[in-house]
Amino acid sequence: MTAPTDLTIAEARAALAAKRISARELAEAHLAAIERLKDLNAYITVTPERALADAAAADARIARGDARSLEGIPLAIKDLFCTEGIRTTAASRILGTFVPPYESTVSARLWAAGAVCLGKTNLDEFAMGSSNTTSAFGNVVNPWRRRGENRDLVPGGSSGGSAAAVAARLCLGATATDTGGSIRQPAAFTGTVGIKPTYGRCSRWGIVAFASSLDQAGPIARTVRDAAILLREMSGHDPKDSTSADMPVPDFEAAVGLGVKGLRIGVPKEYRLDGMAPEIEALWQRGIAWLKDAGATIHDISLPHTRYALPTYYIVAPAEASSNLARYDGVRYGLRVDEGGDLDDLYEATRGAGFGAEVRRRILIGTYVLSAGYYDAYYLKAQKVRALIQRDFDEAFRNVDAILTPATPSSAFAIGEKQDDPVTMYLNDVFTVPANLAGLPGISVPAGLDASGLPLGLQVLGRAFDEETVFCVAAAIEAAAGFDALPQVRAT
Repeated sequence: MTAPTDLTIAEARAALAAKRISARELAEAHLAAIERLKDLNAYITVTPERALADAAAADARIARGDARSLEGIPLAIKDLFCTEGIRTTAASRILGTFVPPYESTVSARLWAAGAVCLGKTNLDEFAMGSSNTTSAFGNVVNPWRRRGENRDLVPGGSSGGSAAAVAARLCLGATATDTGGSIRQPAAFTGTVGIKPTYGRCSRWGIVAFASSLDQAGPIARTVRDAAILLREMSGHDPKDSTSADMPVPDFEAAVGLGVKGLRIGVPKEYRLDGMAPEIEALWQRGIAWLKDAGATIHDISLPHTRYALPTYYIVAPAEASSNLARYDGVRYGLRVDEGGDLDDLYEATRGAGFGAEVRRRILIGTYVLSAGYYDAYYLKAQKVRALIQRDFDEAFRNVDAILTPATPSSAFAIGEKQDDPVTMYLNDVFTVPANLAGLPGISVPAGLDASGLPLGLQVLGRAFDEETVFCVAAAIEAAAGFDALPQVRAT
């Protein structure tokens, strides 16, 4: 029999229903794997007692024929989602001891569907980063290695802990968030599947905010089908979130097997960057050929304002972050550093000790672009460019059903390899950021290996609230690619 940690969610669901394995056995196998591979630092908090209690409840429901859609499925939750009674840190010292008295809407929906809570995964502090090296709890290690090398690689960020945990078989799936690529980029770096749904598809209530007009929850899993299963349960209108869309949630899993015959796939010329690695271009061409062979037609399109997406993002996102993070002041909750001065001294000491370097950098950038004299020159102009980027996509989707691009400009890099150059780090999101600015769904699917034996992903973008077509195209790529490579460091 397949090892419990090697099952997909769909396989585990069937095995539990057939009583070939119990929820307790599944939970115990994953808890043992987490302990065995704790050097990956994928988790900030592990919850074995909660996991076994959830599993016992799941086994009881299965025994009486009352199983729910995710009954007994062991999941990990990115430590940006508030979890009632379980520490929620956002990977920051300033929230290092915070235990929420409430549950995020997304995680509450997963528990209501019967999922088992394994714990909270590591991330870049306040979701700010593309490498998962800015966490106050130490960096996450990618379970993959370059062929012939033993250097630790980044898992991507900010959802690197979730991606590493899924890839290393430390959970069957995980929640994540995507503000500028933080689901899709780590999925590409770890050979997993990650989807950022349309802005508003999943509630943001109970998720620690980074940039409120960009943040969106989504799942990371090992297959397109598993991602569809998770997203179905995570989605839905939430009156507690004013940006939550009051729309019906389709059966995303049903879309996985629909095929792409007759679909029009757009290929944007602006994503062919100067100096792009030849193997990224070659993978893109293979993806185009796979979709043509499956019956889709390929069409060149233009997204002319794509070149401005990254600088626009790095004005809008820090501006919103500087506002959102103003609440961490040492007065109401979280870290408090009181050195005996006045209120300004309390704020300065608390925030200086509580925030890491990358968070401080983005707060400073955001405060600057919102300040008097610079608001019109930077923030207002960035919002106008954002509208143009969205308009480009609107025009393109009049003629195509989905868009195919690379997910990242490279495979995973070594820890510390690009750390001294923030601009180089920010360029990791060059292919993913436009979808966030436009609020569109996007998925990364593992589609091949580079010359060093590391995974590479292809990205599929779709119309707003048309995740069904995104899953349909992603499944066709997954089937054609036949990606079955495994990381060298994984639980068995």
